[in-house]
Amino acid sequence: MKTTISVIIPALNEAPCIAQAIDTAWAAEVEEVIVVDGQSHDATVEIARRHGAKVLSSSAGRAIQQNLGAMKALSEVLVFLHADNWLDPHTGRQIRACLRDPQILGGAFQQRIEASGCLFRLLERGNAARVRWRGMAYGDQAIFMRRETFERLNHFPQVKLMEDVILMRAFRRLTQPILLPGPVHVHPRRWQQHGVIHQTLRNWALRLAHASDFSPDQLARYYPAHQKMATHAPAACPPAIPSANR
Repeated sequence: MKTTISVIIPALNEAPCIAQAIDTAWAAEVEEVIVVDGQSHDATVEIARRHGAKVLSSSAGRAIQQNLGAMKALSEVLVFLHADNWLDPHTGRQIRACLRDPQILGGAFQQRIEASGCLFRLLERGNAARVRWRGMAYGDQAIFMRRETFERLNHFPQVKLMEDVILMRAFRRLTQPILLPGPVHVHPRRWQQHGVIHQTLRNWALRLAHASDFSPDQLARYYPAHQKMATHAPAACPPAIPSANR
């Protein structure tokens, strides 16, 4: 029987990008697309409904929103997609093919950051290597997981920051995540807003602080961009950049 897939998209004021996230999920031949809105003040909800997503409402917080979407999802496999990311049409087939092996419990995708420049290509390669060698996938790599595994891990922890890191640390204690070719397309707004090097160094500092026993909620106070990102959405999400121009 065909493995069923639900794509869960947490959103907050993502009107410029939400349609592309939803439409590409449908193009990947999934059974269900769920948008969990965190009390948006723009047209996110209306656009999501117009593009065929099931829309849920919750308080703001990526962990809260993703857990609600997972609870309401009907499929065997859960894909957690950030609202400013979008899927390649092949991703659904890739998930179904790899999960024919019962020992594979989940994983993530290689990224394609939609901006030109060698620094972005280095980021893509470094993030892929992190999954391959350290077993650590981040949320902007479209983490996917068998539902039973997600429930076994007790869902995303209810923290303000780094919920993806904590979940994947628990996951890799069970097994190594697989990295699929995807790609998942990633909006470059974080790096464009703060600079590639500055943003990367800040991310490393957060990981180091977390490893030094600072709680995610403490760290969230020093990472305001995480909480404000949705209110700084661009006029539109960029189209995919052809490989020849990269």
